[in-house]
Amino acid sequence: MNPTIEAVFSPDLIERMKAVLDDATAALPEAKRTSAIKAEMACSILTAAAKGEGNPDVLRTLALGSLVDRSHYSHDISPERWVI
Repeated sequence: MNPTIEAVFSPDLIERMKAVLDDATAALPEAKRTSAIKAEMACSILTAAAKGEGNPDVLRTLALGSLVDRSHYSHDISPERWVI
């Protein structure tokens, strides 16, 4: 179980996070641009931002990287080898 992270985001950071989510979504094939995928990426962005990450390039990489853990082949990779 993950502990809840409470964070307050500035309006500027919220805009940057939204832009990162839009950019990461646009990088996906259209068939993968589902609300579930967007929610997964948004959670990754929010978690990283709550820990202090504000670099849009890093947030985008983390958002797209979060999908690798959920892909059809991620079960073949041991958790110790997961890299974001």
